[in-house]
Amino acid sequence: MGGGRLLLPIFFVFTCFVFIHTGRQQPPIASLRIMNADKSLIQRRFTHALSSYEAAARMQAEVAETLLAGVAATLPRLKPGTALEIGCATGILTEKIVARWPGLARLVVCDLVPGFAACIAAKSPNWPLVPAFLSGDIEELPIPGQFDCILSSSTLQWVHDFPALAAKLARHLNPGGILAIALYGPDNFYEIRELTGSGLSYLSLAELQDILARHFQILLAREQRSQLHFASPLDLLRHLRDTGVNALRSPAGWTKGRLARFAEAYQAHFAENGGVRLTAHPLYLVAQKNGQTAP
Repeated sequence: MGGGRLLLPIFFVFTCFVFIHTGRQQPPIASLRIMNADKSLIQRRFTHALSSYEAAARMQAEVAETLLAGVAATLPRLKPGTALEIGCATGILTEKIVARWPGLARLVVCDLVPGFAACIAAKSPNWPLVPAFLSGDIEELPIPGQFDCILSSSTLQWVHDFPALAAKLARHLNPGGILAIALYGPDNFYEIRELTGSGLSYLSLAELQDILARHFQILLAREQRSQLHFASPLDLLRHLRDTGVNALRSPAGWTKGRLARFAEAYQAHFAENGGVRLTAHPLYLVAQKNGQTAP
């Protein structure tokens, strides 16, 4: 697995790990720790990943592309005048939004990480409009005004109270406005959960549909399961570090020995095609606020 000098830089990557299960059987369900994301930790992890995120976020880029393709297929004549994006990060989805709808009169983007404002500013000279950037937690942040369309990709799995947020977003959509979101479901990164006994509290596609149906007509609901492949468990951990997606806190410390045992167990359980696999479980939903037809 490489020498100690290769292990040391990754010690901080997964503070979410509670224990390393080195046997062949999965940990019993009762032992699993299902947790809400620590948003202060999310902010620190993504801030640390500012310079590496865009190059490493290939899964997030594919999910964003699939989300907008779903919107285009479901609503081919949609031409919103105003849009809000939640969790813009470096602008992977943002640049697709402005390319899809160059006639947008107003675009607001927000992110928990203030540092992503510079990423948006660096890209926006090439766009037909300059987005307004808001920094803060979308569950607490006042949303400025009404929108024809609200979009989010690879973000809303972090929220603590999705029903309350859905109601809030509905209030800030114009009648007939569109909500288009991609987030992750219960099988996301299940390999890590099996080995560590720790995982994020994900909602299923059916649960999300039930919540959104209180305020919206569901136009599209689909899910995918895809696999990312890495040369080794340590490469997998580096990828998670570089994309910032390691924001569950654990009281257990992360030691050199614990990391080595994790790498050995991961290789034993999830080896594939000369490397190791990691499962992604993106969910896609497009919904229309009850009211008039879409913009």
